[in-house]
Amino acid sequence: MTLSEIRDFVAERSPAEHHAIGRLDNQRQKSLGVYGRKRSGGPVVALGGLGLSSYGVRSVRLLLHWNENARETEAAAQALWDALSCAAHIDLPGGGHIQCVRLLTPEPVALGTDKGGVYEYVLDMDVYYRRESLTI
Repeated sequence: MTLSEIRDFVAERSPAEHHAIGRLDNQRQKSLGVYGRKRSGGPVVALGGLGLSSYGVRSVRLLLHWNENARETEAAAQALWDALSCAAHIDLPGGGHIQCVRLLTPEPVALGTDKGGVYEYVLDMDVYYRRESLTI
């Protein structure tokens, strides 16, 4: 599962106007950045090896960079959290499949404002996805 596939999946559910991977242009309001996140533990490997593993997990962080209004930013972050909290069994256009999304905090986490006074929120999540091929 690539970050670009996750970006596209999130973009369909996001109120943001701009979506990016790995780097967010701080001049653009109403933006969402998708970043890889370190995960504790090793990869998901079934008994018998990686070729027999039916799913994988991709850990990501979403950074919502919204506007100068705290209330509007919080509402956008909560709308995104709500949309992702129930995401499961989703076929992706490129042939991938998301089994489920596990949000790691009970609500979006406020980061305050950036240097320009734009409010930001972060959502950490694990994306469980079906692995492409199994060797038996």
